[in-house]
Amino acid sequence: MASKAVIGVIALLVLVPVLIAAAGKGAVEAVLGSTSNGTIVNCGTPIADIPSDYCALYVQASAVCPGLDWSILAAIGKIETDHGRSNLPGVHSGENFAGAGGPMQFLHATFNGVVSRHTIPPGGANPPSRYNPHDAIHAAAFYLCDSGAPGDLYKAIFAYNHADWYVKKVLEQAETYSNAAAAAGGAGDCNAIQAPNAPAAAAINYACGQRGLPYVWGGDGPSEGGFDCSGLTKAAYSAAGINLPRTAHTQYHAGPRVPAGQPLLPGDLVFYGPPSKVRHVGLYIGAGKMIHAPTFGERVQIGSYRWNRDGYLGATRPATSAEL
Repeated sequence: MASKAVIGVIALLVLVPVLIAAAGKGAVEAVLGSTSNGTIVNCGTPIADIPSDYCALYVQASAVCPGLDWSILAAIGKIETDHGRSNLPGVHSGENFAGAGGPMQFLHATFNGVVSRHTIPPGGANPPSRYNPHDAIHAAAFYLCDSGAPGDLYKAIFAYNHADWYVKKVLEQAETYSNAAAAAGGAGDCNAIQAPNAPAAAAINYACGQRGLPYVWGGDGPSEGGFDCSGLTKAAYSAAGINLPRTAHTQYHAGPRVPAGQPLLPGDLVFYGPPSKVRHVGLYIGAGKMIHAPTFGERVQIGSYRWNRDGYLGATRPATSAEL
């Protein structure tokens, strides 16, 4: 490897190990995340700029290093060779100026060392080749573990590329991919709930169980005949162990805010109206959908979170304040 460091970040996406008991109609079918944690990444759905075949290899290979998130391998693949799409010397054949080759940019000696210590799973070349994506990505996962990942991620990175800028760049890219995977995976369906963590899943599950209840101004739940918009979101996150303020306005200003331009994740709260007078809130459940209590004469329901002249303001991510 030409001083290229493989790094890791703590997985942003965690497995909800059991189906959350129905507060009604929802059940957690799958939670996006690292396969080393037993979770599911749907590579059949486009995740940022990752080709589906490379996505599947990153997910598969992460399992050989327990605790390693797939997004770390994906970030390395992106930075090194744009997931094998680069036409620079050494990517598909030969070597670059430093002697590195293949989609994960291994030195010949480093790759051979990994192969001598570990058995690359079937599916690549015979014998394994650093130019074969299957073999190179699995070798990178093994090399991470040999270098200290996931326990000492900085050490693992630095063993791959002795540069602080590289560590920072891979960490940032991995986080981008993790967020994109969760956003892509949100089903928008109460019968197949997907969420990035247990609190978000619990909140969605609770809200799904309230579908059909009437909108009631100031309503806090079934005992009062129904919900208003912020009563529903407060109750949903209360079921997840997170206390929110009571009104849409105070919930928005309580944060934590989702930065503008960042993909929404299932469990985010979406708000409408000006910052000085936030008028509505819903609970995002993926696929462009939210569950909310719309207005008088309507019931708790699933609907699109964007529409013409909706006055969309932004989103918050209450689940990040939980102890995960």
